[in-house]
Amino acid sequence: MQFPLNFTFKITTISNDFRVNDATGAEVAFVRQKLFKLKEEVQVFNDESRSQLNFTVKANKWLDFSAAYVFYDNQQRELGRIVRRGWKSLWKSSYDIYDENQKQDFSVNEENPLIKVFDGLFGDIPILGMFTGYFFNPTYLVTRPDGTAIARLSKEKSFFGRRFSVDKLAEFESGEENRLLLGLMMMILLERQRG
Repeated sequence: MQFPLNFTFKITTISNDFRVNDATGAEVAFVRQKLFKLKEEVQVFNDESRSQLNFTVKANKWLDFSAAYVFYDNQQRELGRIVRRGWKSLWKSSYDIYDENQKQDFSVNEENPLIKVFDGLFGDIPILGMFTGYFFNPTYLVTRPDGTAIARLSKEKSFFGRRFSVDKLAEFESGEENRLLLGLMMMILLERQRG
């Protein structure tokens, strides 16, 4: 895949769907969150036609603040998981991504938590709240356990908070790219309404 990747949510459906396009504009994935499920489930297809299911992300618990979201390939083999860092995430969104052997691969941390605070303050004000997507746009830094920055996820200015981009900051090791992207896709679905 050629970076940066662009994630664009559809606003014409009741589902939480988004397309992933690479730097050339080619569609590399289509993500659909299943609605009305007690345990979260997200499906990642090859494109918007949904002809080929490539990955599935499933919560390990019912409607839980500290649920882990497990990544599976199309053969139902576990590839890894993303876990929210519990209470620490109330102030500053923080997640850990683990590989299939439960070894930590990455940490994802919000770079400026004040953006979330301002978005929360102004987001619920009628009329004004519709425009917070133009002013309060968080960024998340993805690092390895040794502190090496590997990628940055940014919310782009948009009316409905529907655009995100992923920039690559360092080379990936074998197997890391899919795990990282699946983690960021799930994280976007969880964090989208928060700035």
